Amino acid sequence: MRWKQRPEGSNWGDFGPDDQIGRMNLLTPERRLGGIREVKEGIAFTLSLPLDYPGQMIEMRKPPKLFVEQLDDGPAYNQVSDHCSDVMCDDGVVLYTQFSTQWDSLAHMGQKFDADGDGVAEKVYYNGYRAHEHLLGPEDPGGPFAKALGIENMAAAGIQGRGVMVNLKEMFGTEQKFVGYDDLMRTIDAQDVDVRTGDFLLLHTGYDEAVLAMGKKPDKPKLDVTGAGLDGKDERLLRWIDDSGIVAICSDNLAVESYDWYNPPGAGHAILPLHELCLFKLGIHLGELWLLHELAEWLLANKRSAFLLTAPPLRLPGSVGSPATPVATV
Repeated sequence: MRWKQRPEGSNWGDFGPDDQIGRMNLLTPERRLGGIREVKEGIAFTLSLPLDYPGQMIEMRKPPKLFVEQLDDGPAYNQVSDHCSDVMCDDGVVLYTQFSTQWDSLAHMGQKFDADGDGVAEKVYYNGYRAHEHLLGPEDPGGPFAKALGIENMAAAGIQGRGVMVNLKEMFGTEQKFVGYDDLMRTIDAQDVDVRTGDFLLLHTGYDEAVLAMGKKPDKPKLDVTGAGLDGKDERLLRWIDDSGIVAICSDNLAVESYDWYNPPGAGHAILPLHELCLFKLGIHLGELWLLHELAEWLLANKRSAFLLTAPPLRLPGSVGSPATPVATV
């Protein structure tokens, strides 16, 4: 056993001592069929930004860079062999996995927590997996590499099921707002959203439209106060997320939850408490910077909220996150 005590309110061990997919265990065949049954029109919506958006906002995340290998007779691009008429192009890419539309793996964020029960906090991740033993940093032999909780585990789980949309922009506009339990319940009731165990919860805030309008030159201070996001400090909201049985939360904004980078909570507290709950305690994957406005507008116009969501990450062993090109089918 990797831990003697688990965080209060966590589900560590509930899906088995070696579980690495968390609440994706609730994505059963019957629940996938529930998503398929939501398809009425056969219309598909692509929920990914172009992967060179939003533009440079966070120093450690950079836009994709395409490159071409050089062969003996020139670059592998617009190349014609001496022996045939085919014209060939081949390229590669340097890709920062969490620059644009993405999934966070359960290895993305852990906490300092006394999992050994000895009074000393260790660097641990979901289900007690350890820094430097399971999550190898660049200073560790074989690192950087997530030997546990990497995004390939999520990919292998078959990420397809019933999605439900909560349109926060329709309810609150595009000004910054911290959405707590009461606000979320009021919106769910007003929009007649039926949230079920095994669902993917999608939140439209209008952030995606603001990003696109900036044309890869993001005004981060302006984006920081754009749209309604979940209030991770609201304990009733956190309890609802746990009780709801949802397997993932996906938003068009940068972090799913609203946050204030300029006033950190101080030592011993998570700056992103919803990340702490979802990724660290419950194994709920988070999707960020999704392109949701077209789907949200269609659902609103057609008085619907549910759809089939197909959203696999890259099956990239050892990575802590992945670009995604989700598709919603209505």
